[in-house]
Amino acid sequence: MNSTRRPRGFWRALRLSITLNLWLTPLAQSAEPLRWHTAENQVDANFDSAELQSVLAKVAQATGWQIYVEPDTARLISVKFRNLPAGEALRRLLGDLNFALLPQTNAPSRLFVYRTSLQEATQLITPAPEPKRSRLIPNELIVTLKPGSKTSIDELARRLGAKIVGHLDDLNAYRLQFKDAASADAARQLLATDPSLAKVESNYSIDRPTQTQPLQMSSTPAFPLKPKVSTDTSKVVIGLIDMAVQPLSGGMNEFLLPSLQVAGPSGTPGELPSHGTSMAETILRGLAATTVEPGESVVRILPVDVYGPRPDTTTFDVARGVYAAVNAGATIINLSMGGDGESGLLANLIRQSHNSGVLFFGAAGNEPTTLPTYPAAYPEVVAVTSGDKRGNIAPFANRGSFVDVVAPGVSIVNYNGQSFLVSGTSTSTAYMSGAAAASRAAGNDPAQVEAQIRAAFAVKRAGR
Repeated sequence: MNSTRRPRGFWRALRLSITLNLWLTPLAQSAEPLRWHTAENQVDANFDSAELQSVLAKVAQATGWQIYVEPDTARLISVKFRNLPAGEALRRLLGDLNFALLPQTNAPSRLFVYRTSLQEATQLITPAPEPKRSRLIPNELIVTLKPGSKTSIDELARRLGAKIVGHLDDLNAYRLQFKDAASADAARQLLATDPSLAKVESNYSIDRPTQTQPLQMSSTPAFPLKPKVSTDTSKVVIGLIDMAVQPLSGGMNEFLLPSLQVAGPSGTPGELPSHGTSMAETILRGLAATTVEPGESVVRILPVDVYGPRPDTTTFDVARGVYAAVNAGATIINLSMGGDGESGLLANLIRQSHNSGVLFFGAAGNEPTTLPTYPAAYPEVVAVTSGDKRGNIAPFANRGSFVDVVAPGVSIVNYNGQSFLVSGTSTSTAYMSGAAAASRAAGNDPAQVEAQIRAAFAVKRAGR
């Protein structure tokens, strides 16, 4: 990582030693052009000059099938029909291409699409990751008291008729909950001229990230690194702000530090890997692919669960998670999440931490759109989108002036002996965090690492 050129073998290693060109797949269109009624065996479609792989991604998303296509197969599909049986619908969608549908026992069916022979259908089509946006929590406010304020938060909450449901005492920031939106709006107006307050802002919810999908594979590549015994000062700690991380396989678990919880107990491990588990393994795969001298590494992952047992988290709890990670020694923060809600509290915390040498990587989002996604769009965060090794952005991934770098958008993880596929800009962000950690472990300072990554993995812009 000592030049702006991509490290030799980086992209080849990030394909996890498989021959499937997983992360180049174009994905979804908008406005639901495909409806697959599985129970009735009927399909509705309305595509106008849609790319073949985008259509197949819709089919994979609707059916749960594993779809393989012969590489370099390109078609523009324009069809419109209603209530066709699945077989006839496939024929209309695929035109003169050949296909074979292979049912599986206790596993997803497999659809092979090809020009010459079934054996040539080797490129896996990745279903489009579902977009996740933030939602305003109408009956909550985040208030930040001025340093040295004589007003106590308990007194303030009592006066406003609010409950204190979250606190960041060291930053004088508190999450207040009101009985309804009208009460919160009235409190905001009252607080607008309160001299004891530094800031009053809204709180936003962020949904749980998309679950992973089971994948049938003959094997997954072995993990080549072992944790190197080191002092606390020589460790490179990645704060993984996410869902809880379950036990990892293949020796990776030794890279995990004891986890932190900021939103309540995490609950028991499930049958599927959590998003946090998938991101932890992806970070380590990115680390292994970019480590100059494979063997041992001083890098560790600090899991910070900001979801707990809830179906979502909030921008306030994300800020709490970042604060906890930085205080615990994290010098790289992975934020494979986001939405369109801005948070002054989180932005200020990221700015202060970045000024102290902490690197931030954030997911650009999977809509696709040019609208900013936060926290990725804050200037101190390296905003990561999905795409190919030439810097082209994948069709499913967000773009726009706030996006900084591009990385593979698909990862294969192993959990309880089963392979799973996880896709989206969350995955791309985890890869970049791993690459940054490898560079930090090699002795580069934070400013060098960030400059190298922004140059070496830059998004391809028009006219460049």
